[in-house]
Amino acid sequence: MPEAWKRLGSFTAVGAVAFVVDISVFNILASGLGAGPISSKVCSVAVATGVSWWGSRHFTFRDIGGRAKRQEALLFGLTNVLGLGIATACLFVSHYVLGFRGPLADNISGNVVGVLLGNVFRYLAYRFVVFQPSRRAPADRPDAPVPAAGRE
Repeated sequence: MPEAWKRLGSFTAVGAVAFVVDISVFNILASGLGAGPISSKVCSVAVATGVSWWGSRHFTFRDIGGRAKRQEALLFGLTNVLGLGIATACLFVSHYVLGFRGPLADNISGNVVGVLLGNVFRYLAYRFVVFQPSRRAPADRPDAPVPAAGRE
């Protein structure tokens, strides 16, 4: 059980760094460089997702990952799109279905409830889908180590 807590703490730390990167890049682009809010957000999320993948791969799930980098990155990206969908769905339900339309309600539904539920989904998907060993036999993997001659 201590390993699970350690991994959850690492996941939280990586996520916090990615969150700071997201906010920082967004504000630099939108306020500092005068880019539009949508393009700034798309860029900031893309950079933060890259930071999150790197941190997850090299810290949080380093001991269990084994897929090819491209496959892992694709699954990671898909997981993040689905996590974003969860947060957006929470905001949609609160704003359009339940009629809570103030800035506070939007922030609570999208950035508290939605991000929390999205992060639970992300953690489980990263742990049990994204950062898993490849299903191919080790000899079939192009990045698998080649056994030394004479060893069995």
